Amino acid sequence: MERVLSYVVIMAMGGLASVLVNKGIAVFNDGFRPIVPQYFEGKLTRAELAATSFAISFGLVVGFGIPVSIGASIILIHSILLSTDVIGTFFKDNLAGTIGAAVVGALYGAGLLFGLQFIVDIFAALPFNFLNQLGSVSSPVTAAFAIFPAVAIGMQHGFKKGTLTGIITVIVWFVVKRFGTFSIGTATVALNAEGVSMLVGTIMMIVFAIQSKSDKSTSNQDLTNLFTVQVSRIQKNWWILGIMGGIVAVATSLVIVAGDPVSLALLGEGEFTNAALAAFARAIGFIPLVFTTAIVTGVYGVVGTTLVFPVGILLHGNPLLAFVAGAAVMVAEVFLIRLFAKALDSFPGVREMGEHIRTSMSRVLEIALLVGGIVAANSMVSGVGSLFVIGVYLLNKQSKKPIVDMAVGPVAAIAFGILINLLVIIGLYVIPVAA
Repeated sequence: MERVLSYVVIMAMGGLASVLVNKGIAVFNDGFRPIVPQYFEGKLTRAELAATSFAISFGLVVGFGIPVSIGASIILIHSILLSTDVIGTFFKDNLAGTIGAAVVGALYGAGLLFGLQFIVDIFAALPFNFLNQLGSVSSPVTAAFAIFPAVAIGMQHGFKKGTLTGIITVIVWFVVKRFGTFSIGTATVALNAEGVSMLVGTIMMIVFAIQSKSDKSTSNQDLTNLFTVQVSRIQKNWWILGIMGGIVAVATSLVIVAGDPVSLALLGEGEFTNAALAAFARAIGFIPLVFTTAIVTGVYGVVGTTLVFPVGILLHGNPLLAFVAGAAVMVAEVFLIRLFAKALDSFPGVREMGEHIRTSMSRVLEIALLVGGIVAANSMVSGVGSLFVIGVYLLNKQSKKPIVDMAVGPVAAIAFGILINLLVIIGLYVIPVAA
């Protein structure tokens, strides 16, 4: 029954996301959102819009979303929603096209869910099953991610404040490790050092941003007065966006999908509270980006500001409540756009903080996933595994069409595992017998 529900949810997500993209209501890729209005303004043809979507999204799907998903058997949301960006734009924006987008999007979602399990079964049949080692690709992410607030603060407010936050983050980690386990009645509570230290860093990041003084002479005009039509366009679609938010929250509640590699890794370990914290911290960085681009373009995000992910995680195992809460959060976002635009105008530091959070997260993830790829490959065959991943990383830099740095570690680890199996088959490598 649970498996059937998983397929229903993932198909609903793929189908509805494709419809939202097809009608230009919402897209997932933040870089694609500003391009969509150009089609409705007659500056791009449908074919050009589809080609642009494919060019922006396809590499991230095959080079980042799917490889990260395989390691934990949980679908990274990029794997499905970047593809629905492409599917939605490849169909015409008429009734037949909308229906076609919905059907293909739903089938893609089902195929992705089935395909991941199929891939897991293939790994089990290999001469050298490296799926367990592949899971360690995300292991450094959990530990390293606590430092991203310090990096973001350093980028926005300077080296001294960033270093101070980094030192406090490390001290909090040690304090929680030493004193974070205690008893409440008959229950033993153990705080997660990485989660608490990241929370402290996030609080400092927000405090520093709010303290940034607003320059009234250069303050932006009220964005909602300039783009009333765009804001109204989003708000009139509140009901379908609410349904989408509910579906995503349900999928997260059932641990079918995760919104980012960090929460995905934590969910794979059963760390629901810390996964929710990581997802919430990530959402902070996306609020300014999603709201600002939505106000300017009239196109919203398929998962909104990503707050539906921590909601779904906190309500894991309760899909009905997750749907209601996820839908409520998405609808609230839609109707808070006007108020948020004014808040951005009042606190320019908070507006700028979003960009620094995204950049710092990306840099931390690039390094953590590269290290994770090295660790995973080295655990397959010591020594040469590190050589292989580092070599792929450096040679990728010289490629005419390099894959994104964030994806190199997972992709190289998978490639190395496949290479080992080929060497086993031809007899060039013998799997060591465990002592």
